[in-house]
Amino acid sequence: MRAIIQRVKEASVEIDQSIYASISQGYLIYLGIHIDDDLKKTYQMADKIHNLRIFEDENEKMNLNLKTINGEILVISQFTLYGDTKGNNRPSFIEAAKPDSAIPLYEAFIERLSLHHPVKSGIFGSHMVVSSKNDGPVTIQIEL
Repeated sequence: MRAIIQRVKEASVEIDQSIYASISQGYLIYLGIHIDDDLKKTYQMADKIHNLRIFEDENEKMNLNLKTINGEILVISQFTLYGDTKGNNRPSFIEAAKPDSAIPLYEAFIERLSLHHPVKSGIFGSHMVVSSKNDGPVTIQIEL
């Protein structure tokens, strides 16, 4: 499982030319699910992100977590995080989980994070236009 976490001032996702979901300060998370991922790994990823401390305290040190700053989360499914371009100019996505196994894990990830934070998402498999104001910029990649 791979996640790209961006610390944002705001983010939104547009589907069919209208805003589907938006957040203010928090995390924009692009989530890629691997063919070997399972529920245990999904929960580990959600818990890791829940505890991540990438917001600045009064000393400008990254010591604060999302809960401390009352932030929100926008989760976007991103199978292209598993695009492999070794030896090719056209990416291969054979390492990305197929929808029948990826969708339940994507939903479990959102549900797990929702225990602690307001979470919004795009629609799995839809064409989405994502907009954000990256804060910092701070972008963290986590792979489990």
